[in-house]
Amino acid sequence: MTISATARDTTSRNAIALAAVCLSSMMFGLEISSVPAILPTLEKVLHADFQQLQWIMNAYTIAVTTVLMATGTLADRYGRKRIYVASILVFGFASLLCGLAEDALLLILSRTLQGLSGGAMLICQVAVLSHQFRDGPQRARAFSLWGIIFGIGLGFGPIIGAAIAATLGWPWVFLVHAVLSVVTAALAAAGVRESRDPEAQSLDLAGIVTLSLAVFCLAYYITQGPDLGFGSPAGLAILGVAILSFAAFLLAEKFSRRPMFDFSVLRIRAFSGALLGSMGMNFSFWSFMIYLPIYFSSALGYDDIQAGLALLAYTLPTLVVPPFGEKLLLRRGARVAIPAGLFTIGLGFFTMWIGSNLVTHPSWLTLLPGCLLAGIGLGLTNTTVTNTTTAAVSSTRAGMASGIDMSARMISLALNIAIMGFILIEGIAAALRAALPATVDPARLQVMAQKIAGGSVDAMSFAELGLLAAPGAAVHGALIQGFGFVMLYGGIAVSLLALASFLVFGPARASRRVAGEGVHPADRASATMADDF
Repeated sequence: MTISATARDTTSRNAIALAAVCLSSMMFGLEISSVPAILPTLEKVLHADFQQLQWIMNAYTIAVTTVLMATGTLADRYGRKRIYVASILVFGFASLLCGLAEDALLLILSRTLQGLSGGAMLICQVAVLSHQFRDGPQRARAFSLWGIIFGIGLGFGPIIGAAIAATLGWPWVFLVHAVLSVVTAALAAAGVRESRDPEAQSLDLAGIVTLSLAVFCLAYYITQGPDLGFGSPAGLAILGVAILSFAAFLLAEKFSRRPMFDFSVLRIRAFSGALLGSMGMNFSFWSFMIYLPIYFSSALGYDDIQAGLALLAYTLPTLVVPPFGEKLLLRRGARVAIPAGLFTIGLGFFTMWIGSNLVTHPSWLTLLPGCLLAGIGLGLTNTTVTNTTTAAVSSTRAGMASGIDMSARMISLALNIAIMGFILIEGIAAALRAALPATVDPARLQVMAQKIAGGSVDAMSFAELGLLAAPGAAVHGALIQGFGFVMLYGGIAVSLLALASFLVFGPARASRRVAGEGVHPADRASATMADDF
């Protein structure tokens, strides 16, 4: 009787803990995919310029990268439940600050805090599930449900964000998490069992600081370069700090007794090939999702709801296709599955470019085939990447390998948000130079390109800068051309990474062996979540 009561209590606590983990994973996913849908609204309401819109997204991604490796160590030392509950509450507080922000700068700072707590929350989810669910079938089901809920948050985030903004106002896209975090924290406090690692490693502070500084400075250099001047003393100084910080990071990891990154795993072909695959998704699919709502809003004239619905064609295939990616992985091996997924993303981007730049009247219908292809490619790549990185290393190094993989994702996402923004502005500026009189001041032209990229395409903006009102067709054409360059960049970049991944994998026999052996069923189930970055 006592055993039965204990078993029921354990089952009940596990169910409550799983509910907390699923809710927090949904919140984390929504904050990635729902915010891009309201960027055009934020530009108008907060009077944010294009660089500020970029930083509203990049502050979150860079902050997540900063805490990924540190959180695991802190949770092992001070208690995973304690750190998890604290991260949920801080995430809710940061979401409250985001919703109350009255200017872009405060929103960016609040998004930074939200990213720090969100990254900590993400890592703790893995630790909680791994400790709470030890039985194989239960563990697999728990990780599967976790991945499904996270995928729902990512896939439906655009329409959820647009619907909330349209009915309740944009602040509630953030404020809803302030409410959900209270519920989630209560569930975590009631259901999660505390656990620690008595042999927890010391914090690699030097590695964390140097890597974070390098990523921030490089993203800042790309984003603010047009204003600072890429070759100006200030610009070169920032670039120099980025290079020196990255060199210091490499040295810190080489000589540290407990490095957070063991670069020896890069010698494993399967791991490196899969890592290129995870980066390829962020050189194209996820970074472009930040700008696609702006395209639908500014270039096609859609409102937030219409833009969110159009964006579903881009994100929904990522929820449906992963099982087919799993089958391809098992039958053909990672050497085929991962590059094939990346090449499909690239084909989608080239098709989007055709549907945007080579048709008379672009619309969501002309972009639909490309959006679907890109989403299908991501679905093929998602689950195969983590399965491969997990199987490529021993179980004792799986956590470290996962940390490298996750960090590579977030870093490549942050940098490519900046790169795509730069390409968009330069493409618009080039089109404006061809359409407007040669007497227009280049500096003012650059400012106008930034305004157009952010959604300000009205003639009044031209007049405010002392320019003659530009023809609407010229502005619209410049926007289409700028986005065309971004689409080409995404297609070329992911295709090159697909080729590099294929070559790095090496012999087909090795990749098939890695794909089919040594993977715990729960690791395969969990892949649907972690690979969505």
